[in-house]
Amino acid sequence: MIFLLVIIYLAFISLGLPDSLLGTAWPTIYTKFGVPLSYAGILSFTVSCGTIISSFFSAKIIRRFKTGLTTAVSVALTAFALIGISFSINFWMILLFCVPLGLGAGSVDAALNNYVALHYKARHMNWLHCFWGIGVTASPLIMSFWLNKGSWQSGYLTVGLIQTGLVIILFLTLPMWNRVGKIKQSNQDKIQENKVISLKEIIKIKGAKPVLLAFLCYCAVECTAGLWGNSFLVIAKGIEVKTAASWISLYYFGITLGRFISGLLTVKMSDKSLIRLGQVLILIGIVLLFIPSIDFIMCVAFFVIGLGCAPIYPSIIHSTPNNFGADISQSIMGIQMACAYIGSTFMPPLFGLIAQYINISLLPAFLLLFCILMIIMCELLNKTKRNSTN
Repeated sequence: MIFLLVIIYLAFISLGLPDSLLGTAWPTIYTKFGVPLSYAGILSFTVSCGTIISSFFSAKIIRRFKTGLTTAVSVALTAFALIGISFSINFWMILLFCVPLGLGAGSVDAALNNYVALHYKARHMNWLHCFWGIGVTASPLIMSFWLNKGSWQSGYLTVGLIQTGLVIILFLTLPMWNRVGKIKQSNQDKIQENKVISLKEIIKIKGAKPVLLAFLCYCAVECTAGLWGNSFLVIAKGIEVKTAASWISLYYFGITLGRFISGLLTVKMSDKSLIRLGQVLILIGIVLLFIPSIDFIMCVAFFVIGLGCAPIYPSIIHSTPNNFGADISQSIMGIQMACAYIGSTFMPPLFGLIAQYINISLLPAFLLLFCILMIIMCELLNKTKRNSTN
């Protein structure tokens, strides 16, 4: 079972690897292809639409094909898409390959999150997302290396080949998922068979609407900062492209380090406390972005925002079976993932329009708005759960 957990961790590295490539490479790509700055939002929108679709249907897919096969096929789709992007000769080819890139992410995200939430302790959920952070931190460094050599395509190809290696490992270990699944089912009778319930039924559950909106707001903050942070540093703060590409990796490193630390803190702190701590750190980081251009402060700001983001996503996910019941957690998890990706679908493109037609310097204000909304939704969820237990 420990070896299977290692495989799940590797799968989450593969989930994180593609997420920060576009934001890092975009200042080079849009100038090379002669497209508007805001077109990054179109690519992000396309990826997220694919992810939303696969997340909505994830409960049915996983119920039929099981977690292991769903994960392996999903990672294979992302590998295919990344290699395809590396050979793209114009914007529209990149857009085409963004479709399988998005479809590959949704089901594996919902499958692995629910699997770990049901079968492992809170520290494993945080460390799971820490491994996502390893992937999302490594890819800007890989892309920065190839940008120094003048080839953003090689950055995508390198990550695509890494994904291909992970796909091979996942397919070779498929029998293990079945064996461990049988052991878990026999040892944990308290975990009921997953029920597939409709979106209409989920919305009626107390606390469901606040948690779905909280996911949306969280991903609006995380993804907008990740996609536009590099361009913000280059355009608004006048930092060199190659330097900014390296610096934005500090944002993802903050997420990665924060999730490792959060895993240790679960011994002393509840999911609710970790979420609140993360929200405070995000607010501090955003405030630092309002300070007039001081290069060191900008580095610290994105790092602190990353630290703040670290515990929020895994802590909300880990509390899902406890908040809503293990028997329907997979269905709710899929909708949660879909709402999270709605935030990442619409909010980064929206800010892209703001950046192009108003001013990219408004990034801190944009992040602040959604951070405050996220805090309100999380507190509404806490209030609902307190009332239901009284």
